[in-house]
Amino acid sequence: MRSIRNIILSLKKYGFLIKQLVSRDFKVKYKRSVLGVAWSLLYPVLMMSVMAIIFSNVFKFSVPGVNYLVYLLTGLTYFNYFSEASNLSMSSIIANFGLINKVYIPKYIFPLTKCLFIGINFLLTLIPLYVVIFATGTGVNIYHLLLPYSFLCLFMFTVGMGFLLAAVAVFLRDMLYIYGIVLSLWTYLTPIMYDISMLQNPFFETVLKLNPLYQYINFARTIILYKHCPTAGQFIACFVSAALVLLLGTVVFKKNQDKFVYYI
Repeated sequence: MRSIRNIILSLKKYGFLIKQLVSRDFKVKYKRSVLGVAWSLLYPVLMMSVMAIIFSNVFKFSVPGVNYLVYLLTGLTYFNYFSEASNLSMSSIIANFGLINKVYIPKYIFPLTKCLFIGINFLLTLIPLYVVIFATGTGVNIYHLLLPYSFLCLFMFTVGMGFLLAAVAVFLRDMLYIYGIVLSLWTYLTPIMYDISMLQNPFFETVLKLNPLYQYINFARTIILYKHCPTAGQFIACFVSAALVLLLGTVVFKKNQDKFVYYI
């Protein structure tokens, strides 16, 4: 916990640098793009449309009692944030080696800023999500005020994974390719397109529920689709999984960060 506390305390000191790095990433991503930031709104809508057509019409997927489009887009919004942020975080130390070699900068800032940068896109994707929520008649309720809790847990989990992946990638470059395969598998092990009850196997259901991303997505769906307040167990599961991974990632990163310069 001391490692996490030290990172939090130093955020104020390097706050300006973090803002500059996030701003740089934002400008680079949309440089020479005709639609620019609009892609953050269009991409999830287009992706949702394609997947909705495939899974609802071709594979005949549906979820009893709820709108499938909202179900699908909620899962995609959460998982896409984790996927993109963890991918960028993994290569952040290697990509910024030139800067690390020239001046002293706390190395944890690089994966952290990637998670913050993608976090901006995540907030933008909430706009099309809520457009679909209203357009389909799903509507909102008072429990939507609890959704930031799931956002925070997702962010903590992603930062922890970012630290862990960034540290491993420095010593094992193959991780840059292996992780793509892991993410593909993780996608299918997360109930994004399907309902977990479709498995009709208690063992598999239990295994999938151990997936932290399932916990965050299920928390959001409980509020958005089923219009219930999440249970105490859901609150605890989200926080514990996020805190444990953040702690693990922070400890591994801090323990190995001084060796990075010898391997990049």
